[in-house]
Order: sequence, then C-alpha cells, then structure tokens
Amino acid sequence: MNSNIIRLKSQIRLWLTFFIVSLILSGLTAIPVVQEIDWILSHNIISSPAILKWLSTVQADLHQTPEHVYYGFDWLAFAHLVIAVAFIGPLKDPVRNIWVIEFGMIACLMILPFAAIMGSIRSIPFWWVVIDCSFGVIGIIPLLVVHHKIKTLEGLIDKERLNTIF
Repeated sequence: MNSNIIRLKSQIRLWLTFFIVSLILSGLTAIPVVQEIDWILSHNIISSPAILKWLSTVQADLHQTPEHVYYGFDWLAFAHLVIAVAFIGPLKDPVRNIWVIEFGMIACLMILPFAAIMGSIRSIPFWWVVIDCSFGVIGIIPLLVVHHKIKTLEGLIDKERLNTIF
C-alpha cells in the first residue's frame, strides 16, 4: 500500500477521533447544566456585566425549573452521542462513508439559521446566539479538512488500482 495512502488514512482517523471526542464531550456537558452554571457563577470567572447578568438569569430560571424538564438536556446529550457513533463509519472506511462527513457539514451549517430563528423566538441575547453559531462554524472546520483528505485518498486509491491493472 502506498505510503501516502497510509499517511492520509492516519490523518483522517486523527481528525475524526478529535471530532468524535468533541461531540461526546459537548453532549455530556448538557447533563449537569445546573451544576455547571452554579460553578461558573460561584467562581467569579465572568468579568462582563452583560454575560454575568444573563447567566444569573439562566441560573435563577434553572433553579425554578421542575426536575423532569432536565430530561430534555439528557436527550440533547444522547443526540450528541448518537451522532458521534455515526462517525465511526468514516473511521473504518472513509471513502465509502464520506456521506457521513457531508451530513455533519450540513448539520454544522444548519446550526446558523436554527440558532438565529430559535434564539429570536426564545429572546436569547444576540451574543449567546453567536456562541451557539460558533459550534457550527468551528465544527465544520475539521469536517472540511477530513472531506478534502478523503477526496485526496479516493484519488490515490483509484490511481493505485489503475496501476495494478495495467
């Protein structure tokens, strides 16, 4: 097997592993949301008055929320875990499963209008919507890199296959 193919597969696995771990960690942070907000506010790490005011409002609202409503956060975490599992396909066979990468890229792009629309409906501060949108913008970067590497890998595999035929 061509050393360039081996190198590309290794790079793809590294980028995908980073993406999968990021998805899992992002999802798991949805479960202890009350404790996270409490911790952030109790450690005085926020210097912006606007952010501090917003987080204090969120904290107060969370403490008044019935416990069963947090089940929605659990499902948010679960969705992240399920999406992460989908990326195992490209880890195993990147060329055949490039559609998963494309799915992820589309999902990242869909965050932008969804956050803008739902943020407006829910009266979320603009800067918070921008933070939510940043997950899509940041998330698409490793997927674009992986997509490019998979297309390059596909070309090398096709070239190697032709060389073995002739």
